[in-house]
Amino acid sequence: MESTGHGLQGLITAREAGLIACTRCGQVHAGGAVRCKRCHGPLESRDTQSLQKVWAWLIAGIIAFIPANIYPMLITSTLVEHSESTIIGGAVQLVEHHNYGIAAIVFVASIMIPVGKFFAIAYLAISVQRQQILKMHQRHKLYDVVEFIGRWSMIDVFVVAILSALVQLGGVATINPGVAALSFALSVVFTMLSALAFDPRLIWDADRTVS
Repeated sequence: MESTGHGLQGLITAREAGLIACTRCGQVHAGGAVRCKRCHGPLESRDTQSLQKVWAWLIAGIIAFIPANIYPMLITSTLVEHSESTIIGGAVQLVEHHNYGIAAIVFVASIMIPVGKFFAIAYLAISVQRQQILKMHQRHKLYDVVEFIGRWSMIDVFVVAILSALVQLGGVATINPGVAALSFALSVVFTMLSALAFDPRLIWDADRTVS
């Protein structure tokens, strides 16, 4: 095995060695196997429709993200007033009340992280399709980050659900989720499905093709 400044040369993938690993449990099989002998899951060397599914779910997530920022996330009704707050409007109101930390959390979790995920997933898909030169390790790290932050993307929906359950004081005050809550939840789910649909093994193929 020859080592260079650009990484290790002479390494071969499991696919090139005639092997296939189960994506569920990691069990390695001979290339002709169709079912995992450990978990009985289906085996395929590469998901040939991975990128199509990635783009389909990603576009759906972006479409759902638009009404999530246009329509109200929270609808508050009291004896004297009725107010509707969008995501951005809620962050602005928090700033006006000098709650800068909470405003920053709302803005980052509701705007920056979802938009960042859109760009990251799109970048991974494009880099694999066009075989752009980028260190394979960096692309794997980017994929790991996208998967990791996916679990924190529903903060807004959880907060709205908790407030709606707790603040129900009959005719005095009520808090209900708006249309944006459902749209935001759908956008998060679609984006997570897009990330899950991405076959990270394609990164190896693109890297070896460029090399």
